[in-house]
Amino acid sequence: MEDKYNLKNPAVKRILQEVKEMQSNPSDDFMSLPLEENIFEWQFAIRGPRDSEFEEGIYHGRIQLPAEYPFKPPSFMLLTPSGRFETQTKICLSISNHHPEHWQPSWSVRTALVALIAFMPTNPNGALGSLEYTKDERRVLAIKSRETAPRYGTPERQKLMDEIHEYMLSKAPPVPQATSSPAPEEQNTNREDEVQESPETPSGKAAEESHPNPSVTDTTTEERPELALDADPVQAPIEPPAVRPNEHRILHTPLQTVLRQADDRIFTWAALGLTIAILALLLKKFMKANGHGAVFMDES
Repeated sequence: MEDKYNLKNPAVKRILQEVKEMQSNPSDDFMSLPLEENIFEWQFAIRGPRDSEFEEGIYHGRIQLPAEYPFKPPSFMLLTPSGRFETQTKICLSISNHHPEHWQPSWSVRTALVALIAFMPTNPNGALGSLEYTKDERRVLAIKSRETAPRYGTPERQKLMDEIHEYMLSKAPPVPQATSSPAPEEQNTNREDEVQESPETPSGKAAEESHPNPSVTDTTTEERPELALDADPVQAPIEPPAVRPNEHRILHTPLQTVLRQADDRIFTWAALGLTIAILALLLKKFMKANGHGAVFMDES
């Protein structure tokens, strides 16, 4: 690969260094390699982030590096349906060519893939190339993505994608199988056993229905009169007529007290009025005796 390109070109030199680093230090979460005929085009695959609806998925994509790399950012395109990004569409990320102001030359393809994995479970907020599928739909697509690599481009691209897919499958844990699937079969076998045993059981059931257990009926008939006998002594001393006089007394007592209080008030006011009249007569006699009565009569 080195013989085909000008090693004095800064972009070629940087790309070849990243290829060696990717091969010497592979990751279980992603893999990416360039085409032999064009090292500016990379094929990659990433595992879905853990503890998310993408966890079981293997997602393929394409990276296009610019001629000014690493001073300008690459573009990213997803090829595997994920429910998060559109396929065969350049997606808008802070590490992509849609935001060159955020790109730093120290970043690499490895750095970009780590960032892409972190972007997957985030809210798209209507970004270019983003999708908003439900979590259940994304889980279904994640399981389906493990079946095979997507079909895209030339045979050379497809061969590289298939090799990357096999590598990612070898590093990915197996999909957990549903444990509830054998249950219906066991239920069916149990039902078949019950059907086979059913011809022998009707005689026993009929015998039980025609001859009920006498001990149960005897105990129930004996318990009923005992409950009735226990109930009579408790209810006997409680006679409804004995309660009524007390109730009338309680109702009449407030009325009698009110009448008595009214009579007391009338007598009090009468005594007070009589006292005032007597005091007025005494005052009048006192004034006449002292000669004040004539003065009052002249002034009037």
